[in-house]
Amino acid sequence: MYSSYNYDNYYWQKRRPSGKRRVLSTIALILVSSLVSGYVVGTVLYNRFAAELDSVRRSFADMQTGGNSDGWDELRLGTGLKDSGGDTADSSSGAGEAAHGTAGADESTVPEDPGRDMLHSVSKADSLVSAAVQAGSTVTAIAKKAGPSIVGIRMTVSGTRTNYFGFTNGSVSEGSGIIISKDGYIMTNYHVVSGADPKQGTASRTILEVFLPDGREAKATFRGGDEKTDLAVIKIDMKNLPVAELGDSSKLEVGELAVAIGNPLGMEFAGSVTVGVISALNRSIQINGRTMNVIQTDAAINEGNSGGALLNSQGKVIGINSAKIAASGVEGLGFAIPINDAWPVVEQLIKYGYVRGRPYIGISGKEITSIYASYYGIPKGIYVTDVIAGSAAEKAGIRRGDIIVAMAGKTVETVQDLDKIKESYKPGDTVTVTVDRNGKKVNLSLTFGEEK
Repeated sequence: MYSSYNYDNYYWQKRRPSGKRRVLSTIALILVSSLVSGYVVGTVLYNRFAAELDSVRRSFADMQTGGNSDGWDELRLGTGLKDSGGDTADSSSGAGEAAHGTAGADESTVPEDPGRDMLHSVSKADSLVSAAVQAGSTVTAIAKKAGPSIVGIRMTVSGTRTNYFGFTNGSVSEGSGIIISKDGYIMTNYHVVSGADPKQGTASRTILEVFLPDGREAKATFRGGDEKTDLAVIKIDMKNLPVAELGDSSKLEVGELAVAIGNPLGMEFAGSVTVGVISALNRSIQINGRTMNVIQTDAAINEGNSGGALLNSQGKVIGINSAKIAASGVEGLGFAIPINDAWPVVEQLIKYGYVRGRPYIGISGKEITSIYASYYGIPKGIYVTDVIAGSAAEKAGIRRGDIIVAMAGKTVETVQDLDKIKESYKPGDTVTVTVDRNGKKVNLSLTFGEEK
């Protein structure tokens, strides 16, 4: 009955798995073996690494608690670092090297340790984290110390044209300032409050408002300003105000911490704190035709930060934020007026309302470029658009429409030329001014007044 049954076919069809099932079984076996091996190896390495790390921490703890003086050497050797020779008398005389054997030796003499590189990397990471935490703590302390003395300033200039809804050509701008006295003196940039300067025609239409970090507000009065240095002083009627501590900008070094506090883009972001470094010192930049000596920093400075503080790691004011380069593709180029340059000017502005000892001519003018000179057939120089009544220029006989072409025997073609010559004299000095008047050269004697 069973003699004709094909048992071979039964074995192959019923017992032997298919080729696909054999492949899956093989893969599963490999994966299980890999997982078991990885677990075993990982457990061994982890235990070894944990033991090494614990040893390093114990050594470091001994150092901090006054334990074994050799703890630092043990730490260096445990992480595969070179021994610098130490700072003790023994190590400086060579005894330190003898005591530790490998201290000060080349890295090739350090015994091979599979966990050394990993431990070294962890040590570096821990150092970076510690540095970051410390820097963060420093900035927090700086912000708490200096922040209350940094204020917001709003300048509102009323318009002169009106329609059904009121004035139409007014303007509102906002900036920052630094409280420098308990009774309300605040230093800032001139361009932040320029509309309130009595020398400008907008003073009677300008309102200055100050916003303190604690929420208080006050109207301010203009006490003095200097367009040349872009510095000004205003005052509010308040007492017992928090005063910023001034630093020494002459001691700054490139690369040290710099913190900027101010109101970028206005009151909406009042009291913003940005952090960077001192990027460069004694930079000369041109701002509105004026050459200024400034500190360069990569701490973010934006419109509205003007007049705010640039602080050092002790929370002391070492600069007055003034400008930035705003161009496509340009980042981290902010500038501040060094406090050592600013403070003498600020003191005079508080005392006199202006910087004393500067020679003054008393004209308004425009430069005649080569193109205009060629087109109209007139010489290059400064075209006088206005003469201030009672000024040195009026007393010398300079008239509106004259073209100043020389002063003190030196050619004048630009405002910078005129200022450079003027700054080499003092009030009361007399020079010869040559003007072109209706095509004729006229020499006039001018005695400098004092700029106020």
